Amino acid sequence: MPRTLPRTRAVTAWAAFLLAMLLIPAWPASAAPSPGAGTSTLLGNDVSWPQCGTALPKGQAFGIVGLNNGLANTTNPCLAEQLKWAATSSGGTAQPKVSLYVNTANPGRAGSWWPSSDEYPSGTPVRNPYGPCKPKDYGKACAYMYGYAKAWDDAYIRGISNPASYVWWLDVETGNSWSTSDKDANRAVLEGMTDFFRSINVKGVGIYSTGSQWSQIVGNVGSSSSLYSLPSWLAGARSVTGAKGNCSNPPLTAGGRVTLTQFVSGGFDYDYSCF
Repeated sequence: MPRTLPRTRAVTAWAAFLLAMLLIPAWPASAAPSPGAGTSTLLGNDVSWPQCGTALPKGQAFGIVGLNNGLANTTNPCLAEQLKWAATSSGGTAQPKVSLYVNTANPGRAGSWWPSSDEYPSGTPVRNPYGPCKPKDYGKACAYMYGYAKAWDDAYIRGISNPASYVWWLDVETGNSWSTSDKDANRAVLEGMTDFFRSINVKGVGIYSTGSQWSQIVGNVGSSSSLYSLPSWLAGARSVTGAKGNCSNPPLTAGGRVTLTQFVSGGFDYDYSCF
């Protein structure tokens, strides 16, 4: 049993305790500490259709919003709401307060639509570096046009105003449809998307993936590809410390560099700006 202090000492101890309590900083009642709390780390968050109808993160330095509903030919039903959320970002990093990411794929014969010419939209010719896209062609030429068309749709029919004012990230994951035998065609899809976004003078284009998924889907990218110098956003970390460490991992393309990394905590996707 603890020993009881004499009255005068007890009063003095109680006063010291109250003073110490007043000096302890408290988190605001409306927010819990972020995974970067207690450091100078400023973190962003990315959200998309899985966060529809759920509470969104608070206090983010930057927000990255997904345009699609899990597939490259769909629209995120909560896009407008999530863009408003991203616009409340505080800034303070090298990243824009609001960026976008889009699903990518090479569905080929399994797609609900596949191009059969070098026009998109209909009547608008597109310069195709892989030659003419012809009906029932599932190689690089039509794969390029598929990517170009999906990027056009993302810019003009998903609900984005002033698409040129954003950085656009290409989400490359094995969960979407890709050719298992033609990495060159997979690469051509992403080149078509990149070339379209550059044609409208967007602020930037980058690639989101992991090293293993990128290797499985695309593999090595030569210096002549429009993907070669794109920045990388790497997923796969489990903490802010791991995300910081991943900034020194190899980029997805040899000519690029890792500018963003991602980790998951408390059910939210957090993003760390490497620069």
